[in-house]
Amino acid sequence: MTAPPRPAAVEVHDVHKWYGSHRVLNGVSLTVRPREVTVILGPSGSGKSTLLRVINHLEKPEAGYVSLNGELIGVRRQGERLKELSERAILGQRSRIGFVFQNFNLFPHLTVLDNVAAAPVATRLLGRAEAREAALTLLGRVGLAAKAGAYPRQLSGGQQQRVAIARALALRPGVILLDEPTSALDPELVGEVLSVIKDIKDIKNIEDIEDIGGAAGGGTTLLVVTHEIGFAREVADRVVFLDGGRIVEQGTPAEVLDDPRHRRTQEFLSKVL
Repeated sequence: MTAPPRPAAVEVHDVHKWYGSHRVLNGVSLTVRPREVTVILGPSGSGKSTLLRVINHLEKPEAGYVSLNGELIGVRRQGERLKELSERAILGQRSRIGFVFQNFNLFPHLTVLDNVAAAPVATRLLGRAEAREAALTLLGRVGLAAKAGAYPRQLSGGQQQRVAIARALALRPGVILLDEPTSALDPELVGEVLSVIKDIKDIKNIEDIEDIGGAAGGGTTLLVVTHEIGFAREVADRVVFLDGGRIVEQGTPAEVLDDPRHRRTQEFLSKVL
């Protein structure tokens, strides 16, 4: 007998999101398997960042739903309807979904070490001493152990984004969402951040960084919104092209980037390659 398939790390089911008359997401459905790296491409305004924010319920969809390993995110079923969870319950779910923002969003009044250690302490995942020890290990992993006592203002943009990645890893999430993590960086700093993201892909068991592979069952699932085509080609297991709030095309990097079938994908790639 064939073993049943493992649950998807992330399922987005027929999600719609609009602001007034402007439809940002228009029936998006997407399945991301555990430990895969999915890169989301598309022109500005195509709904890429909104899709990430819907996945961790920073934005509430008007229709459709998202689940993480079979558990609905932000809502629960009540008969035939979906009912919003309490803010406390939603915050608990978000602690299992790391988010790395375009503009770092570090706490300026905290040291690098305390920025990384804060969330595990606040969520009672670790005690303060354990959290600081784990934070030092993570900072070493992203090449910033020597900056543990520095403040964000004393770091370059690339260093700040690497701290933000370490902070996302500190909660041991099964899924990490990265929203254009290099868009706010000077070109010469892009490579150092992409190198760290590549390194995350290779984490199978976080023995080396305190067992971060959580909900995905050993290993972290990544969804990355980026315009870095070379990174997508090298690192992604799957590439999704979004345009006008819809998924136009998806497949392996070779399928989407080297032999796109849809005219809109071809036009986009001709401008960015």
